[in-house]
Amino acid sequence: MIISHDLGTGGNKASLLDREGMRIVSVFDAYDTYYPAPGFHEQRPADWWNAIVRSTHRLLEEAGKRVGINPNQILCIGVSGHSLGCVPLDADKNPLRATVPIWSDARADAEAAAFFERFDEKEWYCRTGNGFPPRHYPLFKILWLQRHEPDLFQKLAKVIGTKDYINDRLTGVLVTDHSYASGSGAYNLTENAYDGELINASGLPDSLLPEIVASTKVLGPLKREAAEELGLSQKTLVVAGGVDNSCMALGAGCCLPGRLYASLGSSSWIAVSDSDPLLNVDKKSYVFAHVVPGQFVSAYGIFSSGTTFRWLRDQLCRDLIDREKQEGTDPYELMIEEAKTSPPGANGLLHNPSLAGGNTLDLRPEIRGAFLGLDLRHTRADIIRSVMEGIALSLRIVLDAFRDMKEVQNRMPVVGGGARSDFWRQIYADILRIAIETTNIGQEAASLGAASLAAVGTGLWNDFSTVDRLLNIEDSRQPNRRNAEHYDRLLTSFKKDRLYLATR
Repeated sequence: MIISHDLGTGGNKASLLDREGMRIVSVFDAYDTYYPAPGFHEQRPADWWNAIVRSTHRLLEEAGKRVGINPNQILCIGVSGHSLGCVPLDADKNPLRATVPIWSDARADAEAAAFFERFDEKEWYCRTGNGFPPRHYPLFKILWLQRHEPDLFQKLAKVIGTKDYINDRLTGVLVTDHSYASGSGAYNLTENAYDGELINASGLPDSLLPEIVASTKVLGPLKREAAEELGLSQKTLVVAGGVDNSCMALGAGCCLPGRLYASLGSSSWIAVSDSDPLLNVDKKSYVFAHVVPGQFVSAYGIFSSGTTFRWLRDQLCRDLIDREKQEGTDPYELMIEEAKTSPPGANGLLHNPSLAGGNTLDLRPEIRGAFLGLDLRHTRADIIRSVMEGIALSLRIVLDAFRDMKEVQNRMPVVGGGARSDFWRQIYADILRIAIETTNIGQEAASLGAASLAAVGTGLWNDFSTVDRLLNIEDSRQPNRRNAEHYDRLLTSFKKDRLYLATR
């Protein structure tokens, strides 16, 4: 059997799969994010490890109740980790900070600006594909540590990411893989290696960055201490694993040129797999090396989708929250039922879902959300539907950006909480003009991706074609022609300057 760990921003999802890749049981163990200062987003590596240990024990316990299990049956472990992590270690591989910056940490603005006085920013993007605001990438977070915590920096021997910290705790081997390294700020996508010129421009020693290996590389068996903590055999093998974006792409079947998928969660994105990185210096896609050799995962996203819908629930639908307490009903489902009473186009109401400040096609932080065309005739149902449509219209702009760069397939698997509603999936199909599919894998895509790396790396599977055999389409929503034509007209209004100028 296979254990996969999907180390996410909110917690660790652990899954137990059989040798064919079928999930037996999954559990989730949450941990906290800390915000000690504006722009500082930190987590405790100790919390990640404790979540790995607790969730492994819960897996074995739950599986024991269902199918009976012996720890010796666990052949291998694969780990997916949230990206752009910055874990500073000393020479003995001990973390130099109890809390460390995670992907969303934005403290390194000044360090990034200083770097781009020495190195052209467009050239940096074209080499790295790092399309998020530069301050989020580990190269600049390390420079922040050098400037603001010089005593720590004197002791610094290595800087690693989330899942690589876990892999070292499991095996004692301190490396990373290409998918995670490609989010370092110093990785050249076409050379599949760290870029010496970028490292030289930073002034940092290249010894701080970990060695890069294949995502399927077997790092070794569990260390004795790790095996004892986890309740597993020392014979259990661990592979290098990958960054969450790439693992999720693999688990969603997005692993051949032109394939794409959408993740619909607190934030949402559309990603395309291709043998070349899909780069645009004006509308910066963000690109990771795929865990599948020879492929890249290029993505655009919107920062506030599910969070916008949650804001709407908390601020305008509190009566539905009260009903949840009294009747056990899901307020989101009640919101969607209410939205169904509003026609396509929400009676002329448009919503720009930029409550968290824009999207990866427009990174200006001053942009905010807006309702446009709101008047006395509009109901709460119109407001709810306009939010659902606004999120979908934003993703249409994202998808069209990829269509301008690459011929993509005419169907798109979707994963995440926003994919649960068949009504919302139909809105996506109509607005994006693409078949929207859900599969039996659902929100387990990153877990399946990590497990697949372990299975291929240990020889349990010959290749990744098993993933395609595991994916079964459970629902497909085709675009409604009349609705799609109506939404095309709305898209023109949505994209006009008045929508964005009103929010600057």
